[in-house]
Amino acid sequence: MNKVQIVKVDEDGAEQRLDRFLKKRFAQLSQGHVEKFCRKGQIRVDGGRVKANTRLELGQEVRVPPLPEPRPEPPEGAVMDAPSTGDLTRDDVEMIQSCVLWQDEHIIAINKPPGLPSQGGSGQGYQHVDGLSEALRFGYKDRPKLVHRLDKDTSGVLLLARTDRVARRLSEAFRNKTTRKIYWAAVAGAPHPKTGTIRFGLVKQGGHSRHGGGEKMVCIHPNKVDKTPDAKRATTDYFTMHILGQRVSWVALVPITGRTHQLRAHMAEIGNPIIGDGKYGGSSQENMGDGWGAQLGGEISRNLHLHARQISFEHPVTRKRITVVAPLPDHMKRTWKTLDWHERDVPADPFEDL
Repeated sequence: MNKVQIVKVDEDGAEQRLDRFLKKRFAQLSQGHVEKFCRKGQIRVDGGRVKANTRLELGQEVRVPPLPEPRPEPPEGAVMDAPSTGDLTRDDVEMIQSCVLWQDEHIIAINKPPGLPSQGGSGQGYQHVDGLSEALRFGYKDRPKLVHRLDKDTSGVLLLARTDRVARRLSEAFRNKTTRKIYWAAVAGAPHPKTGTIRFGLVKQGGHSRHGGGEKMVCIHPNKVDKTPDAKRATTDYFTMHILGQRVSWVALVPITGRTHQLRAHMAEIGNPIIGDGKYGGSSQENMGDGWGAQLGGEISRNLHLHARQISFEHPVTRKRITVVAPLPDHMKRTWKTLDWHERDVPADPFEDL
C-alpha cells in the first residue's frame, strides 16, 4: 500500500495499545515495523509523535505511512525471516515474542518458559533463548544479548540487552549485586525458622548422567569452604509465605550470590527440597528424614516449582528503578489453585522490611 492513511480510533480500538491496534488492522505489519515507524515519526496520533505502547482514545486519528505489501501466507512449518539463522519457524517466532513482558530501546525482559534452556548445548540447535533471540530484534540491527541465565527447568524473568554497551552495564550491575531477584518456589515440608539465610558453600560433584545433565552441586559447611578445593561461598535469603499442613510451603527466595543450582541445592540441604526437583529432592513421595520427598502426587505437577518472579534493577541509561514481574507458568498456577494460594495475599517483596 503506497499511500498515507488516516485511521480513526473506534470503540473497539479505544484504550488499546497503538502497536496492537495497528497489527490487528494490517496483517503485514510486524512489531518491528511499528516501532521503526514510531521512532522515525512516520506513525502519528492526532499529528503528534508517539511510542508503540501508547494507549489510544476514542476518536483519535492515527496517521499510517505507506505500508509494505501483504506477504502471501507461508505453508505450515515454513521458515520465517531470521537473517542470521534462517531456521526459525512461525511457531518459534510467535512463541518467543509472546514471552516479552517489557521492553524499551535498550532492554527486553521476557518470561522464560520452563523447559527452554537459556543457552545452547550439544544437539539443541536454536531451541534456546539465545538462539531464538533472532526473533526479538523488533526492527533493530543486532539481536539482543543475554546478560544472565536461568536453569532450563526454571521459569521467569530474563533480561536481554539490545546493545553491547547496555549489556556491559547490566552485567556489571549483576556482579555488583545492585540487581535484585525474587524467586517463588513450592517446597516440601515447612522451613524452620520461617525466615532465614542459608550460607552453605557449593562445589561441583563429579560424574555425569547418561542424559548429559549430570552437573550437580554439593553443599559445604561454611567453616569448610576455604578448605575444600573449588568450593565457592553461596548465600540465599528465604521467607516462608504460606505453610499447608507442614507438608508443603510457598517460599520467596533471594539469591545473594549467583551460583549454579544455588536455590535448589540450598533448599534441599535444609530439608525442604523444591517440589518437582528430581535432582536435589529425589522422586519419592515418602519422608526423606530431613523433609518430605520432592513429589506430592495427586494433581500436583512433577515439573520443577521454581520461578523467577521479579527482577528490580537500575536502568543503565535512564537511571530509573525498573521492576518487572513475571506471571507463574501454567503448572505452578495449577498447583497454587489446588493449594488455595493467592498472589494477592502476599507482599511483592517480603524482605523489604526485614
